[in-house]
Amino acid sequence: MGKSKVYYSDFRAKPGEGLPTKLKKLIRAAGISEIDMDNKFTAIKMHFGELGNISYLRPNYAKAVADVVKELGGRPFLTDCNTLYPGSRKNALEHLYCAWENGFTPMTVGCPILIGDGLKGTDDVEVPVEGGEYIEKAKIGHAIMDADVFISLTHFKGHEMTGFGGTIKNIGMGCGSRAGKKEQHNNGKPTIDPEACRGCRLCMRECASDGLVFDQEARKMTVDTEHCAGCGRCIGACNFDAISFEDSAATKVLNCRMAEYTKAVLYGRPNFHISLIVDVSPNCDCHAENDAPILPDIGMFASFDPLALDQACADACLKAEPLPNSQLTDNMEREDFCDCHDHFENTTVNSEYKTCLAHAEKIGLGSREYEIITVK
Repeated sequence: MGKSKVYYSDFRAKPGEGLPTKLKKLIRAAGISEIDMDNKFTAIKMHFGELGNISYLRPNYAKAVADVVKELGGRPFLTDCNTLYPGSRKNALEHLYCAWENGFTPMTVGCPILIGDGLKGTDDVEVPVEGGEYIEKAKIGHAIMDADVFISLTHFKGHEMTGFGGTIKNIGMGCGSRAGKKEQHNNGKPTIDPEACRGCRLCMRECASDGLVFDQEARKMTVDTEHCAGCGRCIGACNFDAISFEDSAATKVLNCRMAEYTKAVLYGRPNFHISLIVDVSPNCDCHAENDAPILPDIGMFASFDPLALDQACADACLKAEPLPNSQLTDNMEREDFCDCHDHFENTTVNSEYKTCLAHAEKIGLGSREYEIITVK
């Protein structure tokens, strides 16, 4: 595979030309109009931010992308899937309220907002992974797979496990249903907190393997580990956060699974990808807070190749100077600091992202070789 084209614009804006206008110019230059969107349902996958976090991408950028899609005849909708963990986005109702509170409404973004895996995170479809080594069939949000065209809009930032959260993470982890996220994140079987369990038995409706047993005397649910398939659907059914998985997958395995989920989402349909390196917080936007940026704002990137886009963004970040008074520089000033020669790994020592990029290339998701084309 030859070099992929990655288009770039900085965050300088001329008087009378705002950044959303510049983003429109960038994605047009990158060739988004080559996609036939005439009357096509077009999913724009992004992260709406956890309540309390203010480093997520502003709704203005989402509207710029939706406007271009509509100009090309497409029928856009913003989408994300529910989270595996407790928080403000674990079911569609809370997720939508969170999106609205963070500024994402049909009025502000110019298109509908749909939660891809339904009310409780159980509305998914199994999608084969072409050339997959870790995942045979990915569990992807149904509405996302129903779309004719797929576009990702990513906030490129640090991440406490995967080094950075880029395009592949936005797609692979973000498009997985709650069961799909469990499959990527965890090994093993669930546990049930008896104090949190209300004995409502809603989780039993989602269990297809007789893996749940109700204790009539205690009025609590328990797990039959012999029959439990570890699918994670019971998590989505519990309204009281009583069910969790404790056995986390190693980061390298997580990275490979994430790349394979991304291939499942994209394979066989038109797709296009945008990534903004801005407010580069050390941790994921899933946190209910955000720490000071570790790196300066760098710019906006776009490409048809999600892997080349992640590689280009990572390279741009590694060339940047760390910002003072950040988690990164705090670590660098410690007496026991061991330089990994990598801003992301220096920010969170146990994080790792290179496995993801290498595996993505191995399974044919894209190319790590790219050329940058600057759009002014």
